[in-house]
Amino acid sequence: MHPPVSTETLWIDTPHGRLFSCRWIPGVASDKARVPIVLFHDSLGCVALWRDFPQRLCQVTGREVIAYDRLGFGRSDVYPGQLPLHFIRDEAERFFACVKAALQIERFIVLGHSVGGAMAATCASVFAQSCTALITLSAQAFVEDRTLQGIRVAQVHFQQPGQLERLEKYHGDKASWVLSAWTGTWLSQDFQGWNIEHGVDVIHCPVLAVHGQHDEYGSALHPMRIARLAGGRGDCLILEDCYHNPHREAPETVLGAIVDYLDTVAR
Repeated sequence: MHPPVSTETLWIDTPHGRLFSCRWIPGVASDKARVPIVLFHDSLGCVALWRDFPQRLCQVTGREVIAYDRLGFGRSDVYPGQLPLHFIRDEAERFFACVKAALQIERFIVLGHSVGGAMAATCASVFAQSCTALITLSAQAFVEDRTLQGIRVAQVHFQQPGQLERLEKYHGDKASWVLSAWTGTWLSQDFQGWNIEHGVDVIHCPVLAVHGQHDEYGSALHPMRIARLAGGRGDCLILEDCYHNPHREAPETVLGAIVDYLDTVAR
Protein backbone atom coordinates (compact mmCIF):
# COMPACT_ATOMS: atom_id res chain seq x y z
CA MET A 1 0.00 0.00 0.00
CA HIS A 2 1.59 3.25 -1.15
CA PRO A 3 1.39 6.27 1.17
CA PRO A 4 -0.84 9.12 0.00
CA VAL A 5 0.61 11.97 -2.07
CA SER A 6 -0.94 15.36 -2.66
CA THR A 7 -0.09 17.54 -5.65
CA GLU A 8 0.04 21.29 -6.08
CA THR A 9 0.64 23.31 -9.24
CA LEU A 10 2.14 26.79 -9.23
CA TRP A 11 3.24 29.50 -11.63
CA ILE A 12 6.61 31.09 -10.96
CA ASP A 13 7.36 34.56 -12.28
CA THR A 14 10.85 35.24 -13.64
CA PRO A 15 12.22 38.31 -15.43
CA HIS A 16 12.08 36.26 -18.63
CA GLY A 17 8.60 34.69 -18.41
CA ARG A 18 6.41 32.44 -16.27
CA LEU A 19 7.39 28.89 -15.38
CA PHE A 20 4.87 26.14 -14.69
CA SER A 21 5.75 23.94 -11.73
CA CYS A 22 4.29 21.05 -9.78
CA ARG A 23 4.93 19.70 -6.28
CA TRP A 24 4.25 16.18 -5.02
CA ILE A 25 3.96 16.26 -1.25
CA PRO A 26 4.07 13.17 1.01
CA GLY A 27 0.97 12.70 3.09
CA VAL A 28 2.89 11.78 6.23
CA ALA A 29 3.46 15.00 8.18
CA SER A 30 6.85 13.99 9.57
CA ASP A 31 8.18 13.43 6.05
CA LYS A 32 7.66 17.07 5.05
CA ALA A 33 10.79 18.13 6.91
CA ARG A 34 13.03 15.97 4.69
CA VAL A 35 15.12 17.61 1.97
CA PRO A 36 13.06 17.80 -1.26
CA ILE A 37 14.09 16.46 -4.66
CA VAL A 38 14.06 18.85 -7.64
CA LEU A 39 13.73 17.35 -11.13
CA PHE A 40 15.26 18.71 -14.36
CA HIS A 41 13.72 17.37 -17.57
CA ASP A 42 15.43 16.40 -20.84
CA SER A 43 15.66 18.30 -24.14
CA LEU A 44 12.16 17.39 -25.32
CA GLY A 45 10.64 17.01 -21.87
CA CYS A 46 8.33 18.80 -19.48
CA VAL A 47 6.50 18.09 -16.23
CA ALA A 48 3.84 15.98 -17.94
CA LEU A 49 6.44 13.76 -19.61
CA TRP A 50 7.82 12.67 -16.24
CA ARG A 51 4.47 10.79 -16.10
CA ASP A 52 4.08 8.94 -12.78
CA PHE A 53 7.78 9.02 -11.86
CA PRO A 54 7.56 12.08 -9.54
CA GLN A 55 4.63 10.63 -7.61
CA ARG A 56 6.32 7.26 -7.22
CA LEU A 57 9.58 8.96 -6.23
CA CYS A 58 7.69 10.92 -3.59
CA GLN A 59 6.06 7.75 -2.28
CA VAL A 60 9.19 5.61 -2.01
CA THR A 61 11.49 8.31 -0.61
CA GLY A 62 9.00 10.11 1.65
CA ARG A 63 10.31 13.39 0.22
CA GLU A 64 8.61 16.26 -1.54
CA VAL A 65 9.34 16.20 -5.28
CA ILE A 66 9.36 19.38 -7.36
CA ALA A 67 9.40 19.62 -11.16
CA TYR A 68 9.04 22.56 -13.49
CA ASP A 69 8.80 23.21 -17.21
CA ARG A 70 11.84 25.11 -18.38
CA LEU A 71 11.08 28.35 -20.23
CA GLY A 72 9.95 27.45 -23.75
CA PHE A 73 8.79 23.97 -22.74
CA GLY A 74 5.49 22.42 -21.68
CA ARG A 75 3.12 24.93 -20.13
CA SER A 76 5.76 27.57 -19.40
CA ASP A 77 5.97 30.78 -21.43
CA VAL A 78 7.65 31.04 -24.82
CA TYR A 79 11.43 31.38 -24.76
CA PRO A 80 12.41 34.78 -26.20
CA GLY A 81 14.59 33.94 -29.20
CA GLN A 82 17.07 31.13 -29.74
CA LEU A 83 18.46 28.97 -26.97
CA PRO A 84 21.96 30.30 -26.18
CA LEU A 85 24.97 28.00 -26.22
CA HIS A 86 25.40 28.57 -22.48
CA PHE A 87 21.81 27.44 -21.77
CA ILE A 88 22.91 24.75 -19.28
CA ARG A 89 24.65 27.25 -17.02
CA ASP A 90 21.79 29.69 -17.63
CA GLU A 91 19.29 27.24 -16.21
CA ALA A 92 21.06 27.26 -12.86
CA GLU A 93 21.84 30.95 -12.62
CA ARG A 94 18.79 32.57 -14.24
CA PHE A 95 15.91 30.13 -13.85
CA PHE A 96 16.48 27.64 -11.05
CA ALA A 97 17.54 30.57 -8.88
CA CYS A 98 14.01 31.98 -9.37
CA VAL A 99 12.39 28.62 -8.64
CA LYS A 100 14.46 28.21 -5.49
CA ALA A 101 13.50 31.68 -4.25
CA ALA A 102 9.81 31.44 -5.16
CA LEU A 103 9.35 28.05 -3.48
CA GLN A 104 11.59 28.99 -0.55
CA ILE A 105 13.83 25.97 -1.05
CA GLU A 106 16.71 26.13 1.39
CA ARG A 107 18.28 22.70 0.93
CA PHE A 108 17.60 20.29 -1.90
CA ILE A 109 18.57 17.18 -3.84
CA VAL A 110 18.79 17.54 -7.63
CA LEU A 111 17.86 14.83 -10.12
CA GLY A 112 18.17 15.38 -13.86
CA HIS A 113 17.50 13.31 -16.97
CA SER A 114 19.67 13.65 -20.09
CA VAL A 115 20.66 17.32 -20.52
CA GLY A 116 18.69 17.90 -17.32
CA GLY A 117 21.43 15.90 -15.61
CA ALA A 118 24.03 18.43 -16.71
CA MET A 119 21.73 21.20 -15.45
CA ALA A 120 21.30 19.41 -12.13
CA ALA A 121 25.08 19.05 -11.82
CA THR A 122 25.51 22.75 -12.55
CA CYS A 123 22.94 23.62 -9.86
CA ALA A 124 24.80 21.37 -7.42
CA SER A 125 27.96 23.36 -8.14
CA VAL A 126 26.41 26.85 -8.21
CA PHE A 127 24.39 26.22 -5.02
CA ALA A 128 26.97 24.03 -3.30
CA GLN A 129 25.95 25.10 0.20
CA SER A 130 22.32 24.06 -0.40
CA CYS A 131 22.62 20.87 -2.46
CA THR A 132 22.90 17.66 -0.45
CA ALA A 133 22.98 15.09 -3.29
CA LEU A 134 23.02 14.86 -7.09
CA ILE A 135 21.43 12.07 -9.16
CA THR A 136 21.69 11.91 -12.95
CA LEU A 137 19.82 9.66 -15.36
CA SER A 138 21.42 9.19 -18.80
CA ALA A 139 23.14 12.58 -18.55
CA GLN A 140 25.63 13.86 -21.12
CA ALA A 141 29.00 15.12 -19.91
CA PHE A 142 30.47 16.06 -23.30
CA VAL A 143 29.62 15.98 -27.00
CA GLU A 144 30.35 12.45 -28.17
CA ASP A 145 30.00 11.09 -31.72
CA ARG A 146 27.40 8.68 -30.35
CA THR A 147 25.43 11.65 -28.98
CA LEU A 148 25.41 13.40 -32.35
CA GLN A 149 24.48 10.24 -34.23
CA GLY A 150 21.55 9.63 -31.89
CA ILE A 151 20.31 13.19 -32.40
CA ARG A 152 20.62 12.90 -36.20
CA VAL A 153 18.54 9.70 -36.14
CA ALA A 154 15.91 11.43 -33.99
CA GLN A 155 15.92 14.44 -36.32
CA VAL A 156 15.02 12.20 -39.27
CA HIS A 157 12.39 10.44 -37.16
CA PHE A 158 10.64 13.73 -36.34
CA GLN A 159 10.35 14.51 -40.05
CA GLN A 160 7.94 11.61 -40.40
CA PRO A 161 4.17 12.37 -40.57
CA GLY A 162 2.56 12.78 -37.15
CA GLN A 163 5.76 12.93 -35.11
CA LEU A 164 5.82 16.70 -34.54
CA GLU A 165 2.17 16.45 -33.50
CA ARG A 166 3.24 14.16 -30.67
CA LEU A 167 5.41 16.97 -29.33
CA GLU A 168 2.57 19.46 -29.77
CA LYS A 169 0.51 17.42 -27.31
CA TYR A 170 2.94 18.51 -24.58
CA HIS A 171 4.43 21.77 -25.87
CA GLY A 172 1.60 23.23 -27.95
CA ASP A 173 2.70 25.73 -30.59
CA LYS A 174 6.18 25.75 -29.02
CA ALA A 175 6.87 22.22 -30.32
CA SER A 176 8.89 23.29 -33.39
CA TRP A 177 11.03 25.56 -31.22
CA VAL A 178 11.59 22.74 -28.70
CA LEU A 179 12.78 20.35 -31.41
CA SER A 180 14.97 22.98 -33.06
CA ALA A 181 16.46 24.05 -29.73
CA TRP A 182 17.60 20.46 -29.13
CA THR A 183 18.86 19.46 -32.57
CA GLY A 184 20.09 22.88 -33.66
CA THR A 185 22.10 23.49 -30.50
CA TRP A 186 23.74 20.08 -30.14
CA LEU A 187 24.51 19.70 -33.84
CA SER A 188 25.92 23.20 -34.24
CA GLN A 189 29.67 23.47 -34.75
CA ASP A 190 29.92 26.06 -31.99
CA PHE A 191 28.64 23.57 -29.40
CA GLN A 192 31.03 20.73 -30.23
CA GLY A 193 33.56 21.73 -27.60
CA TRP A 194 31.06 21.78 -24.73
CA ASN A 195 31.68 19.61 -21.70
CA ILE A 196 30.22 19.51 -18.23
CA GLU A 197 33.30 21.07 -16.68
CA HIS A 198 32.40 24.35 -18.44
CA GLY A 199 29.75 24.93 -15.79
CA VAL A 200 30.96 22.65 -13.00
CA ASP A 201 34.26 22.91 -11.21
CA VAL A 202 33.76 20.32 -8.52
CA ILE A 203 30.72 18.72 -6.86
CA HIS A 204 30.87 18.80 -3.06
CA CYS A 205 27.86 16.52 -2.48
CA PRO A 206 27.51 12.76 -3.15
CA VAL A 207 26.70 11.81 -6.76
CA LEU A 208 24.86 8.84 -8.26
CA ALA A 209 25.14 8.68 -12.07
CA VAL A 210 22.71 6.16 -13.60
CA HIS A 211 23.12 5.16 -17.25
CA GLY A 212 21.65 2.62 -19.63
CA GLN A 213 24.04 0.08 -21.10
CA HIS A 214 22.65 0.75 -24.61
CA ASP A 215 21.98 4.47 -24.28
CA GLU A 216 21.76 5.77 -27.84
CA TYR A 217 22.93 9.26 -26.83
CA GLY A 218 26.07 8.44 -24.89
CA SER A 219 28.46 5.73 -23.75
CA ALA A 220 29.38 4.79 -20.18
CA LEU A 221 32.12 7.44 -20.35
CA HIS A 222 29.46 10.02 -19.43
CA PRO A 223 28.39 8.71 -15.99
CA MET A 224 32.01 7.91 -15.18
CA ARG A 225 32.99 11.51 -15.90
CA ILE A 226 30.09 12.89 -13.88
CA ALA A 227 30.89 10.65 -10.91
CA ARG A 228 34.51 11.85 -10.96
CA LEU A 229 33.33 15.43 -10.38
CA ALA A 230 32.58 14.43 -6.78
CA GLY A 231 35.99 12.90 -6.18
CA GLY A 232 35.57 9.87 -3.96
CA ARG A 233 31.86 10.58 -3.37
CA GLY A 234 30.63 9.66 -6.85
CA ASP A 235 29.07 6.33 -7.86
CA CYS A 236 28.03 4.94 -11.25
CA LEU A 237 25.20 2.53 -11.92
CA ILE A 238 25.09 1.00 -15.41
CA LEU A 239 21.78 -0.75 -16.12
CA GLU A 240 21.90 -3.75 -18.44
CA ASP A 241 19.42 -3.97 -21.33
CA CYS A 242 18.49 -0.32 -20.82
CA TYR A 243 18.55 2.64 -23.19
CA HIS A 244 18.09 6.41 -22.68
CA ASN A 245 15.08 6.42 -20.35
CA PRO A 246 15.93 4.19 -17.39
CA HIS A 247 13.21 5.73 -15.20
CA ARG A 248 10.64 4.48 -17.74
CA GLU A 249 12.37 1.31 -18.91
CA ALA A 250 13.39 0.02 -15.46
CA PRO A 251 11.44 2.14 -12.95
CA GLU A 252 11.57 -0.33 -10.07
CA THR A 253 15.34 -0.69 -10.37
CA VAL A 254 15.88 3.07 -10.64
CA LEU A 255 13.57 3.91 -7.74
CA GLY A 256 15.13 1.22 -5.58
CA ALA A 257 18.63 2.49 -6.34
CA ILE A 258 17.63 6.07 -5.50
CA VAL A 259 16.05 5.03 -2.19
CA ASP A 260 19.11 3.00 -1.20
CA TYR A 261 21.46 5.79 -2.17
CA LEU A 262 19.59 8.59 -0.42
CA ASP A 263 19.16 6.47 2.70
CA THR A 264 22.96 6.28 2.81
CA VAL A 265 24.01 9.83 1.87
CA ALA A 266 21.18 12.27 2.55
CA ARG A 267 18.75 13.24 5.29
